[in-house]
Amino acid sequence: MSINKYEINIYEQIARNIKKYRKEAGITQAELAEKIGVSHEFIRRNESKKGKKSFSVDTIWKISIALDIQPGKLFEIDLDELVQQ
Repeated sequence: MSINKYEINIYEQIARNIKKYRKEAGITQAELAEKIGVSHEFIRRNESKKGKKSFSVDTIWKISIALDIQPGKLFEIDLDELVQQ
């Protein structure tokens, strides 16, 4: 199956990456929320497959700092992962 990178919902991709790197860092949604100054509900909603995703560049920056990763990591697209979904 071929996936067109231009058809990927970038908000969903960023949300998947936030969850992936948060788990790799070994922190909970509540801990991440506290570190970046947002509610736990905000993190839960954005990581959820069904939740409405909304985050600013500023929030992405803060999340990358909290997770100790480069901001670009949150934009990475793993096509193999997408095909498996």
